[in-house]
Amino acid sequence: MKLTKLEHAALIIELSGKKLYIDPGSFTTALAGTAGTVAVVITHDHPDHWTPEQLGRIVEMNSELRIFAPAGVARAIAASDLTDVTVTTVEAGDTVQVEPFTLRFFGATHAVIHSSIPDIDNVGVLVNDELYYAGDAFTIPEGVEVGTLAVPAAAPWMKISEAMDFVVAIKPKRSFTTHEMVLSRTGKDMSNARIQSVTEACGGTFFALEPEDTLDL
Repeated sequence: MKLTKLEHAALIIELSGKKLYIDPGSFTTALAGTAGTVAVVITHDHPDHWTPEQLGRIVEMNSELRIFAPAGVARAIAASDLTDVTVTTVEAGDTVQVEPFTLRFFGATHAVIHSSIPDIDNVGVLVNDELYYAGDAFTIPEGVEVGTLAVPAAAPWMKISEAMDFVVAIKPKRSFTTHEMVLSRTGKDMSNARIQSVTEACGGTFFALEPEDTLDL
């Protein structure tokens, strides 16, 4: 299974010639080469995690595509300019299979940004019992041994100590940072150093992935 990190929160997972996209949003370069995609997971309804334009670039190339998202995203897609798009609504505890991917979902809500901002739903996803990405939350996938963890580097809803505690709680074998387009180069390097330190302290290996870098899982 091959992971490709795109800008910000977007990921591509490839296995047996098939692709899974996760959170292709507005901070990610316009997608290309999306043929062969069998599924898209969108964790929540914020534009840095999905846009109609990005999703449309996948939909037009893949007639049998399946899209998985929480209810808030399903409503937003239904209200968008996208037509003939069906979304399978998922929530914590759901498991779905789209060969060659098994997707297990965790969590319910986006991390709090501020008390004045309404809560929205958010799901984390575990791909093939290997890669865990929690979206915009620090949901711990209880009872799961995580091989590879996507760790948020920076956001209005978090501080770096919370990301470090997230790593310590999960103790992944491998980690890399995501959700980093709000940072300068210096900021990215600082976040990487913090996440690397706690990953290695827990016996894991950290990978400082840049956009378009790949990792074999």
